[in-house]
Amino acid sequence: MMRNCFIYISMYLVLFSCNKTIDEGKSPVDYVNPYMGNISHLLVPAFPTVHLPNSMLRVYPGRNDFTSDMISGLPVIVTSHRGSSAFNISPKNESWGTFAPVINYVYDNEKTSPYRYSVYLNEAKIHVDFAPSHQSGAYNFQFEEGESNHLIVNTGNGMLKASDRGVSGYQWIGRGTKVYLYLEAEQPISGAGALNNNEIDFNLSTVEGRNKALVLCFRQKQINIRYGVSFISEEQAQKNLQREINTYSVDKIANAGREKWNEALGKIRVKGGSENDKAVFYTSLYRTYERMINISEDGKYYSAFDHQVHDDEGSPFYTDDWVWDTYRAAHPLRCLIASGMESDMVNSYVRMSRQTPEGWMPTFPEITGDSHRMNGNHAVAVVWDAYCKGLRGYDLEAAYHACKGALTEKSLLPWQRVPNTELDVFYQEKGYYPALSPGEAETVPEVNQGEKRQSVAVTLGTCYDDWCLSQIAKELGRTSDCEYFLNRSYNYRNVYNPETSFFHPKDRHGKFIEPFDYRFSGGQGARDYYDENNAWTYRWDVPHNPADLVNLMGSPENFVKNLDRTFREPLGAGKYSFYAQLPDQTGNVGQFSMANEPSFHIPYLYNYAGQPWKTQKRIRNLLNQWFRNDLMGIPGDEDGGGMSAFVVFSAMGFYPVTPGMPVYNIGSPLFENIRIDLGNNHILEIAAINASKDNKYIRSAKLNGKEWNKPWFSHHDIANGGRLELVMGNTANEDWGSGMENVPPSAGNTGGVSP
Repeated sequence: MMRNCFIYISMYLVLFSCNKTIDEGKSPVDYVNPYMGNISHLLVPAFPTVHLPNSMLRVYPGRNDFTSDMISGLPVIVTSHRGSSAFNISPKNESWGTFAPVINYVYDNEKTSPYRYSVYLNEAKIHVDFAPSHQSGAYNFQFEEGESNHLIVNTGNGMLKASDRGVSGYQWIGRGTKVYLYLEAEQPISGAGALNNNEIDFNLSTVEGRNKALVLCFRQKQINIRYGVSFISEEQAQKNLQREINTYSVDKIANAGREKWNEALGKIRVKGGSENDKAVFYTSLYRTYERMINISEDGKYYSAFDHQVHDDEGSPFYTDDWVWDTYRAAHPLRCLIASGMESDMVNSYVRMSRQTPEGWMPTFPEITGDSHRMNGNHAVAVVWDAYCKGLRGYDLEAAYHACKGALTEKSLLPWQRVPNTELDVFYQEKGYYPALSPGEAETVPEVNQGEKRQSVAVTLGTCYDDWCLSQIAKELGRTSDCEYFLNRSYNYRNVYNPETSFFHPKDRHGKFIEPFDYRFSGGQGARDYYDENNAWTYRWDVPHNPADLVNLMGSPENFVKNLDRTFREPLGAGKYSFYAQLPDQTGNVGQFSMANEPSFHIPYLYNYAGQPWKTQKRIRNLLNQWFRNDLMGIPGDEDGGGMSAFVVFSAMGFYPVTPGMPVYNIGSPLFENIRIDLGNNHILEIAAINASKDNKYIRSAKLNGKEWNKPWFSHHDIANGGRLELVMGNTANEDWGSGMENVPPSAGNTGGVSP
């Protein structure tokens, strides 16, 4: 019997691993459309990034926006999400155009996939083909005209030197950090010189400064180059190239990249749904692999936190993470499908904190260090979410001290990395961040004049961070610290207005700011009191304790009425006026904003009030309304995996409302079958029987073979694999998962689940 069982399991795993198809013979990467969402509704859109999963080398075309028919040269490496390329390559034939450090081209026939980029430069009559590896890449140029052709290699601010093989050098990218380049050509270089006043000076083979360029001359119509990049040195850039690429063939490099992408995207296999559903799903999954990036190079890495090169001791170093955006879903997704990489990322955060003078956990770690954007210190949520789900490989004690310092010694002010100010002392004494009345002048010099105090957003965000820290303290046996931070995690009550059921800013005397408009008070982006979103969004910003929020609102019925109203409340002004003040709050359904991260958990909150069928309806409607396989298929800022992870989770039928609580809320899966490779031969299968566009409601469920009547399950239920079976229908079963006895756990109601 045991032998037969083993044979069955082995055959199942072989079939699963060999299944390169999804439904119609396509591989996962074939569904990816990097152009999806390249035109934003208002703000910065998604980019058609070409890269390998979590790789150091990322590129996308340099242009004003997708509608432009001109590109500025060709990229070498984008070192920051949304950044411009460091270095630039401009091909030029002998008969077209003039020399310039960067040439602007009219282009056509552009094709982009995660692992390859090609384009035709119309007027220059040059065919371009590119493919990346992890820390290296290759370009092939086919010139239609001219027997003497050129490549212009530019550094925005740095040094380049020519050799008989190619070019090497560096570029400063900010805050004392350099990126290095080593580039070589397959064809012989007939000459090289510095670009000076739009002419080649063959007497100069080295240039240094801003916007400086070298020109390589060739006597062929086909020019192939390959290059390596590094944050350590030119020599390391050459080693990176030689380690990864032994060919000039873009075809071979692209084929290898395609395999890597199918391996990564194939961790989740879906069946059923529409072609649009699959394209949106796999494009979203691809975007979760853009960040964080692995910058270890042969076991070493450069850290901008102390400007030193370190040994990575067998644990790769990751950076470039806007954690305000990614802690909610992108990091929890990696806990499921790439737990080893997520552990390395947490370990990287700990290393960063050790490499700073203050020892504080960073908030927005980038290649150039901690940029400290937005508000909150949500790396603590990343640490605790990983730990409570069983991930190890990092020093929890060190992480605790770094997070505690960030929450108690560093100012809570948005977009500032300074020690505590008088506002922080006030918060520690009174339990809320004080607000200014309209027209009242700012008196605290450390406040960013554009970002303001964000008094309610700071208070609410810190409460959640404090809860996460209290749980780490509990795990470490620090009882008094646990109690202290757990008590602080209830500070949101100090700005709750029981008469309106909103979180309402208070002045330093403890009085609510009046008069007040929950849609429009707070100035640009509502930043006087909130951040990027108005009070309707922050009304629900207590992700660690929805149970207490239900109590504050008086009853589950009132809680649901307020949720319903959020999705139905009119904008209150014409779109021009509304979005002129709140440009981040797009993708509206009433006052709910699908386009901004603090909203992602809101449709799942019906589960906490005993009415999960409303979550099922909302999630399906939101996915159908706002995410499509076209240029405007994303309702707002994608933010390097933040919004995309929401789509991935929601399309699979569950979502981590509270990172740090090992629990997933059940929604409504788009697909009939989802298989998630959890690693170590563990598979989580979600079977949504009869799932379709109309059949969005759960009629009944089983978890691991047992009848299941809860709109949630724990991480530990599925950590070693499992099966969630949902029978779907086109009308709601208001008995399934209903009642307050079935609500998901939260800090105010653990439901028997202990992190």
